[in-house]
Amino acid sequence: MGLEKLVELRGIVKRFPGVIANDHVDFELRCGEVHALLGENGAGKTTLMNILYGLYQPDEGEIYIKGNRVRLRSPSDAIKLGIGMVHQNFKLVESHTVLENVILGLKEPGIRIDFEKHARKIGLLAERYGWRIDPEVKVWQLSAGEKQQVELLKILYRGADILILDEPTSVLTPQETKTLFEALRKMAAEGRGIIFITHKLGEVMEVSDRVTVMRRGRVVVTKKTSEVTKSELANYMIGRPVIFSLEKVEAKPGKVLMRLIDLEALSDKGAPALNKVSLEVRSGEILGIAGISGNGQVELAEVIVGLRKALRGKVIIDGLDVTNRSSKELIELGVAYIPPESVRWGVLPELRIVDNLFLKAYRYPPYSSNLILNWRRMFEKARKLIEEFDVITPSIFSKARSLSGGNIQRLVLARELSGLIGGAPRLIIAAYPTKGLDIGAAEFVHKLLLKHKSMGSGILFISEDLEELLMLSDRIAVMSGGRIVGILSREEASVEKLGLMMSEALPQAW
Repeated sequence: MGLEKLVELRGIVKRFPGVIANDHVDFELRCGEVHALLGENGAGKTTLMNILYGLYQPDEGEIYIKGNRVRLRSPSDAIKLGIGMVHQNFKLVESHTVLENVILGLKEPGIRIDFEKHARKIGLLAERYGWRIDPEVKVWQLSAGEKQQVELLKILYRGADILILDEPTSVLTPQETKTLFEALRKMAAEGRGIIFITHKLGEVMEVSDRVTVMRRGRVVVTKKTSEVTKSELANYMIGRPVIFSLEKVEAKPGKVLMRLIDLEALSDKGAPALNKVSLEVRSGEILGIAGISGNGQVELAEVIVGLRKALRGKVIIDGLDVTNRSSKELIELGVAYIPPESVRWGVLPELRIVDNLFLKAYRYPPYSSNLILNWRRMFEKARKLIEEFDVITPSIFSKARSLSGGNIQRLVLARELSGLIGGAPRLIIAAYPTKGLDIGAAEFVHKLLLKHKSMGSGILFISEDLEELLMLSDRIAVMSGGRIVGILSREEASVEKLGLMMSEALPQAW
């Protein structure tokens, strides 16, 4: 590994109203290394990288690129200095080709663009890192892994030697993750420096040379990855030991709580999203749903809870046909729903925390009678729930938008799983409940789901994290192209087998 410093951040301070996101942070990236950046939600790592990419300007501190002090007023300044960033949400024009996306914004001498020359160079660059991408293919035709490769091609084609990757594996299969890591190691061997933001400690141990941990806006430690363990990293991140392998509650499946029969539905774009999906969930079990994002998992959850119409098929809950019934009827049957992207879909940001807690329960006793709300009882219960679910907020009267992503998820969990309406939920539909959460918050969600399983709830658990699915699920169904391509018991399943099924590289007769 080279010793030349590509990036040096000294004493970086960034303040937002009411919070110091970066508190005198020092960070360096060396030539030829993969440097992992870890931290809880709100630790300040994304803010720090946004400063390095020119999206934010620091209130204090100095930035050095290749030994020269610089001021980055915009991403354009960063790109000129060889800095490229791949965001968690891809910034591609779906209707354009790979070639058009890669050269978009390039300054070409003359008035005519030599598309053949660019296509040839892009093809050679992709081949160099083991990627099989046709420059003439439209981006919408690509898999998530291929889209990420296009994002990397965009910045490599511009000559970037400082790469920032924000949660790059969140949409990848295990096989695509392996391909990405091989490419990153090759890029580092060529002398580039790579900053790798992730919350998956296994990935840190696998791909990085050094690791920096941030907590509450400050750098806690920077070490060689070979000199630290996963447990030590987790301790640095949240200030206490973390349980990596939860003691699973033995499954004691009872009666069938939910049966789906040949379910079909459309996506928001009017395309088929579910194709004859049939499943059963029993009381006292967790049925995991594995699959690459966008293969019908969200539509499946929404059809079950009454938020999306089924074209054909049936949803049977506790023996009752509830296909296309209202969400209110599903709530009264004891169905709880933890939506994907709780920040976006789980709360009303302009309402108070107490209002969000009682969005479903306000119309039922003991919180209302004869259309009169019992605010005193709601305030008392809200304070207890905030404490029980460890939602960090100054007051139940604060607006939901003031909460961090992790605390919004805890708020949603409190509303859905605390038994505000008729006791503990009988059926829980949990769609990506730990996505984007730090390791401590994810551990909290895991324990909560296992607790409800032991109480007899049936749980449909949707996740893209295969290790998480294997840790929690009793059975795992794999979705691809809106279909169930196989269902495995926990004993039959492995990361490799699930990954192959997700990409349909295995026969469908599992």
